[in-house]
Amino acid sequence: GFFLGEVILPFGAVVGLTVLWAGRRAGWGAGAIWAALAVLGQAAVLTVIQAGPRVWYQHLRLGADLFESVRPVAVAVLVLQAVVVAWAGRDVAAAAVRALLGGGRLRTLLIVATFVLTAATLSRDLVFYAGELVVAALLQALQLWTVALAAARVPATVADRWGARLDRAPPGEGWVVALSLVVVAVTAALNAFSYEATPHVPDELVYLIHARTFAAGLIDLPLPPVPAGFELDLMTVDPDRWFSPVPPGWPAVLAIGVALGAPSWVNPVLSGLAVWLTARVVRLVYPDARVAWWSAVLLALSPWFLFQGMNYMTHAVSLVAALAAAFCVGRTVRDGAAAWLLPGGLAIGMVGLIRPFEGLLVAVVLGLWTLCSGARGPVTRIVRTTVLAAGTLAMTAVQFPYNRALTGHPLRFPIMDYTDRMYGPGSNALGFGPDRGLGWVGLDPLPGHGLPDVLINANLNLFQLNIELLGWSVGSLLGLLALVGVGRWVKRDWAVFGAAAWVAGAHSFYWFAGGPDFGARYWYLMIVPLIVLTVRGVLELSTRWHPGRVGLATAILLVGTVALFTPWRAVDKYHHYREMRPDVRRLAEAAGFGEDALVLVRGQLDPDYQSAAYLNPIDLEGPGPLYAWDRSPEVRRALLDAYPDRAIWLVDGPTVTGRGFELVDGPIRDRTGLEADIAR
Repeated sequence: GFFLGEVILPFGAVVGLTVLWAGRRAGWGAGAIWAALAVLGQAAVLTVIQAGPRVWYQHLRLGADLFESVRPVAVAVLVLQAVVVAWAGRDVAAAAVRALLGGGRLRTLLIVATFVLTAATLSRDLVFYAGELVVAALLQALQLWTVALAAARVPATVADRWGARLDRAPPGEGWVVALSLVVVAVTAALNAFSYEATPHVPDELVYLIHARTFAAGLIDLPLPPVPAGFELDLMTVDPDRWFSPVPPGWPAVLAIGVALGAPSWVNPVLSGLAVWLTARVVRLVYPDARVAWWSAVLLALSPWFLFQGMNYMTHAVSLVAALAAAFCVGRTVRDGAAAWLLPGGLAIGMVGLIRPFEGLLVAVVLGLWTLCSGARGPVTRIVRTTVLAAGTLAMTAVQFPYNRALTGHPLRFPIMDYTDRMYGPGSNALGFGPDRGLGWVGLDPLPGHGLPDVLINANLNLFQLNIELLGWSVGSLLGLLALVGVGRWVKRDWAVFGAAAWVAGAHSFYWFAGGPDFGARYWYLMIVPLIVLTVRGVLELSTRWHPGRVGLATAILLVGTVALFTPWRAVDKYHHYREMRPDVRRLAEAAGFGEDALVLVRGQLDPDYQSAAYLNPIDLEGPGPLYAWDRSPEVRRALLDAYPDRAIWLVDGPTVTGRGFELVDGPIRDRTGLEADIAR
């Protein structure tokens, strides 16, 4: 009964008509018609994209399925859009080409290459990839042409008013707080309605178990009586215990939400805090207050940011800790307030406890900022950097006794111990060689890690940045490309770009790109630098073109983000993502699984059993329903023997039913029939 992704086309028509009506009332003239067409065109593009809830990178439908469902209508819309825009927008295209070529050959080549090469991502069929790249780039160009035409056709008096708004001083601190609260509400709503307050990625399931372990005052758990019946990814199994091997920082924060009975609210609250911190940090870097305000606004509207705030992953808290550290360092650099250095170092150390490699990246960036900036002499800067490092080490030192307790050695990280056991020594380490990687051929196409892998991973992540950062139909990197085209970079821009490039470049030493779950998630720390450079690009472009028309074009793109891309992504991809569903929780409520229930889930580990496993009590005893994986007759017999007093319920998972979870039988208290099934 939930919406399908194809609903975006009729919904886009409604949004387009709304834009037309609002634009005509606002005096946009012919610009309102072209703005409505831009919105409808984006909806048509989204309709012909194959994304969906499976673990793959999105691609255009260029085969026979392009002419199924409502997609032929979308194709007709795009053809009509191309014809009318080419007929009416020749002057706009000519002006754009002149401006592009006026920047010089090298700059033009860089802009065009980036625009084209990030429009689509690699496929195993290179011929298909080449064709998709051309079509995707042309679709981006068509949407850009339409948006530019809409802005160009708005009457000058209206454009002047928009220009005045862009130049106006930003609102006060209260508006930033209000924006942050809106982000909390939106991400919480996405968690409730799209994500259904259910972990969908195996990592999320383990983070929740880890957080519940910490909330109970423990760092490990007793070994299950039947380990094979409760198997989970990312759980280390020792002879007498099992535990989550992931770094402790995020589970410790999530444990606060667990203790309060609201784990689903932790990342939404952190996301609101990230918006507020972004405004404060950017204001410390750029004297133009507009950069800080519009950076906060674009971050709050970013689909990449909102969906990270919806989930149970580590990236939102890592970003907040990094921003907190940057704020502390920025206060020291700007005001000479050395008291901020120790908390800044502690925040860097917290990033390391959440995502150790990211802690190193943040330490390098902020250490260089402290060492190279500020009005005082080199000795003072060195002392300040030392204090910052001391705070970082003080927080990081928490990791060492934790490591010893779980692996027996303070420098042996549990996650590395786990991957070495499961996939071979050095499989998850940084660096290059044939032994790198976990054998995930669907997401990591080449064995080992070398230069081809670096290029493939960069392609995957740059494509995802272009799609997810802002959800713009013209490509999310357009603002950065505008800054490249205008060419008026200041020293601060280079520093911000350097921070983003450092994140991407350093991850070249890691074998995995991060997968398609939540955008280029391993590059997530660059989201604020990229947003800032986008704002700078828009503001600089407004000095070359009419500022009001730049503002109007940006507003049209953001309407597409808010009204089309984000709802489409929430419905098409993240609802029942990876086929993880809340059905078992609903079955428990509807059927009345008692506190003595043993629910045997038939199907695969992922998604069938893992959709239920997070509901288990952490001691696997109760009270409450207990969910086990009915993976084989031998495991079922062992489970029945281990829990002789529990009522049995049988549930089939989605890989068995082809739909959702379904109750097969229960409660079963006479186990004779179950024993007979095992015997057969």
